[in-house]
Parts: sequence; structure tokens; C-alpha cells
Amino acid sequence: MFDIIRIPAFKDNYIWLLRKGAAAVVVDPGDASPVLEVLEREGLALTAILITHHHADHQGGVAGLLAHYQATVFGPADESITALSRPLRGGETIALPELGLAFEVIAVPGHTLGHLAYYGSACLFCGDTLFGAGCGRVFEGTMAQMLASLERLAALPERTAVYCAHEYTQANLRFALAVDPGNRLLQQRADEVALARAEGRASVPSTLMQEKATNPFLRCGEPALIAAAQSRVAQANDPLEVFTVLREWKNAF
Repeated sequence: MFDIIRIPAFKDNYIWLLRKGAAAVVVDPGDASPVLEVLEREGLALTAILITHHHADHQGGVAGLLAHYQATVFGPADESITALSRPLRGGETIALPELGLAFEVIAVPGHTLGHLAYYGSACLFCGDTLFGAGCGRVFEGTMAQMLASLERLAALPERTAVYCAHEYTQANLRFALAVDPGNRLLQQRADEVALARAEGRASVPSTLMQEKATNPFLRCGEPALIAAAQSRVAQANDPLEVFTVLREWKNAF
């Protein structure tokens, strides 16, 4: 079995390092320095780098890592990814034999057009698409693309652990409670996350089961979320309209 190490970076990024024995794979290394520190401290050899999308805080450390290790770089074919050696578009299965792992590559456009997620061994590395109690901003794609991407991820098994790339959960929960104040599970999650953060603990990974119960962006067809959207835009009836209202509301929250 492999281990997953959370490496904090910048203000609120998480870089994920997967290790088995002396082999390591890293997901979204926006900064090389903290990754190199862990690799050297633990005596690990980096064999692969998985990139979800082109933003600098997710791939800015690739060149620095490749200066020390020969690693295969997996990432979106249609985005500008540093030293990309395995271009992907979604639908592929990639093997990471050093870890005894294989990941399904899922196309999740919305935040960026070529955004990818990696799913395997009940773990989902989803970059900036799905967050704890939230989702990424729609920068390059459309609202329809983003909603479809979230629905694609929500269809994975509920026990899936969600390894997103930012510590945004507490802020997202404040918005979720403004939208859905009567949700008991949501309030319970907010209390648990507040305690965790006060104690210096991370709020991620979560699970898809938890997200489907408390993340407003995965519940756009439910009456409480429809009513919340209609309080702002009366004609918001279908899930896409509700999602659009909620996402724009969150942008200004």
C-alpha cells in the first residue's frame, strides 16, 4: 500500500506526495522547495509528476524537481505544461508501477479547459475542480462544463477520498451555511472543521459522501438549494441555472 503525504505550499496550497518504499509521485507541485525537502529527508526518488492544470501554483515547481530527478510528467495535452512528457485528455488509464498504482484520468473542464482529475485506489486528486464544501471558479470553461465535471466526480464511489489542492474548506462552509442554513450535517461539518483548523489540522481530504451531503455545488437539484438560488434569481429552476446562481453568488461572497 502507498502512503500520502500532504505538503503545504504558498498560503493555502496542498501538494500531494504519494510514496511506496523509496519511490515517490507528486501531484501539482507549484513549488519545488518543500517537495525537495521531503524527498531528501525521507530518502525518496521521484518517478512521476501529475499535473491537473496549467496554473503556476500547480506546476511552477516542475522544472526545479526535474533538475534533481528524472520523472515522467503527466498532464493536460491542450494546456502549456512544463516539460510535459505524457499528454492526456481524459479517458486514459496511467500506470505508476513503482507504487503499484493505476489512475483513471478524468477530463473535468471548467476551471480551465484542459483540467484533469486522477482517480484510483479510492483516491481522487482533483486540483481546483472540487474543493471541500465548494468548487473552483470558472475561469476558462463554461458553467455547463463545470457542472458536468462536478457531476462526473460525484458519480464516483462515495467512499472516495477527495484530495483537493487548497485549504478553502472553512471559507466555503461559511458560504454553504449562508445558502443552506437548515442543513444539520453542514453545521456539524462547519463545527468540526473550525476545531480542526484551530488545532492546526487540515480539513482535507474529505470524502465524496461528505461532499454530496454538504457541498452546495453538488446539490443543485435539491429543494433547499433551488429555493436559495430563487431568492436571488426567481427563474432559477434547473440544476444548471441553480449552479450558475450559486457560483456567481460565491464569487462575490
